[in-house]
Amino acid sequence: MEKLFTATFWETLAQNLMKWVVTDLPAILILILILIVSLKVVRLLIRRIRKSMTVHAEKDPDTDTNEAVKRINTLTAIIRSLLKVVIWAVFLMMILQKFGINIGPIIAGAGILGLAIGFGAQELVRDFIAGFFMILENQVRTGDVAVINGTAGSVEKIELRTITLRDVSGVTHVFQNGKVNTISNMTKDWSAIVFDIGVAYKEDTDKVMEIMKQVGDAMFEEPEYHEKILEPIEINGVNNFANSAVEIRARMKTKPILQWAIGREYRRRLKKAFDENNIEIPFPHTTIYWGEEIKPLKMEVKGTDGIIRPEV
Repeated sequence: MEKLFTATFWETLAQNLMKWVVTDLPAILILILILIVSLKVVRLLIRRIRKSMTVHAEKDPDTDTNEAVKRINTLTAIIRSLLKVVIWAVFLMMILQKFGINIGPIIAGAGILGLAIGFGAQELVRDFIAGFFMILENQVRTGDVAVINGTAGSVEKIELRTITLRDVSGVTHVFQNGKVNTISNMTKDWSAIVFDIGVAYKEDTDKVMEIMKQVGDAMFEEPEYHEKILEPIEINGVNNFANSAVEIRARMKTKPILQWAIGREYRRRLKKAFDENNIEIPFPHTTIYWGEEIKPLKMEVKGTDGIIRPEV
């Protein structure tokens, strides 16, 4: 053991270390610098491409800017992820070469291992294929509000393997693309809010529908809402005879994601209009009907003297 740590050993080790520091270390530092610069360049390049495409979409009168921005953000995020994977893979292979490791057998072994994993990881392959077609067919984009497998929320991230959804409570849901059975996109191209307004049975439904249309048309004509509401309100008519109300259905077509805010404002205005016209919005109640043949129930009270007298 003592022979291994002789002066000659330490001299040889020092010489090899100095040689490595002079020849290989600068190259490794340069590679690290190139990696950092490459990642920043990719980030800036993607940002510039996204900005350029957004400006082009805004200038095109036939293109819906909001829809185009969603599509652009989704695609550029995927491209950025792929470029980062490629850069890191090249960097690792070059670093291994600098440490004297032959990457040829590693690449060959990785190919064989990948083939073996491919047979066993069919679910992973299915996720990637499903994610590719999901993006290609523009089924859902980052920023959309969608219902995925029965869970509603805002789409935060779309990747080749998974899709991330955040619901109204702030809970994040991650779905494997291969296990997504149903996608209901609530904000693609345009949206709509449906109103089922209940009024008392005694009200004149024609008058109620006229007031509903007046309120909707007034909102549509206002500059603040004219750009958000795509078409005048549609009054579909009496939709249902409920237990304590007549339900009248209406629909308002809006730009994507704006249907809920516009719906809340319309309901607020409609409530005020109903109050001004003395139109009753009933609350749930129950009427007990005894029938014409049944007389009203009578109650008799027996006094202290034992005489039964009807209650006054």
